[in-house]
Amino acid sequence: MARNVELSEFLRRNRARITPESAGLPERGAYRRVPGLRREEVAQLAGVSTDYYTRLEQGRQITPSAGVLESVAAALRLDAAERAHLFDLAGPKPGTARRSAPTVQRVRPGVRRFLDSFTDQAAFVLGRRTDVLATNHLARALLADFDAMPARERNLTRWILLDEAAHALYPDWEKVAAEMTAILRLDAGRHPEDTRTAELVGELAMKSQHFRSWWAEHQVFDRSHGHKRYRHPVVGDLIIDYQAFTMPGETDQTLFLYLPAQDQASQDAWKLLASWSAQEPATRRNLGSHSSASPRTPHTQRLD
Repeated sequence: MARNVELSEFLRRNRARITPESAGLPERGAYRRVPGLRREEVAQLAGVSTDYYTRLEQGRQITPSAGVLESVAAALRLDAAERAHLFDLAGPKPGTARRSAPTVQRVRPGVRRFLDSFTDQAAFVLGRRTDVLATNHLARALLADFDAMPARERNLTRWILLDEAAHALYPDWEKVAAEMTAILRLDAGRHPEDTRTAELVGELAMKSQHFRSWWAEHQVFDRSHGHKRYRHPVVGDLIIDYQAFTMPGETDQTLFLYLPAQDQASQDAWKLLASWSAQEPATRRNLGSHSSASPRTPHTQRLD
């Protein structure tokens, strides 16, 4: 991905979403050729010259200071993830040097033991480009058995966008898939030289119209906590609450812990999921072989 093109589109789309009125600027005539703010208006709000901001938005070979980027982020009302993405695209963060990340990531053996110690929570670790690096038994029961997939398919964004089981699992699939696309774009800006990311983006763009549309919007998203709805083929509907933690010593690895929401239906479904996941794989396969029409029939190719 050409960083100058990425930066240009990112800035242009973010200024297009802000009206002069919301930014406290006077309306200058009824007709405006562009939606949102003009370049000179962003420059005014950021305290830089129009020429300088124009060159920045055009992706020219300039290196803005951290202060300028902070001012532009404030002018465009960027959230924390968007601000980080701006710094990634416009230049190295202050006090850091950009370096190429190794292609292959692995979790430490102790981390795998740590995941397996969670008996009542689903736990998994995501790496760069949302690769699934490790899971525990409840994560495999709730989502999919990523360990059984070919190595290049062990990616959460890819699975959510391309696997029919994921479409059925998430009642809010479009929202979840759009967020995963935005998370992938944030990671792509952080590691612009990562060839595996470029390959993944190319595959998803070729296979998913939804992805192509969302990717063109240049949205970025980061996740620290929240909730998701599931329609699990074995235990039915439930809501989970999740928390995300950056792994100590591994800034490109994030631990996710999933717990059932506090409503009784989710609690009951979670207990059933834990019981089902504790059964032998052959038993789980047999449970899923009785009726393909049942909403509680597991997708055996992903959950066994």
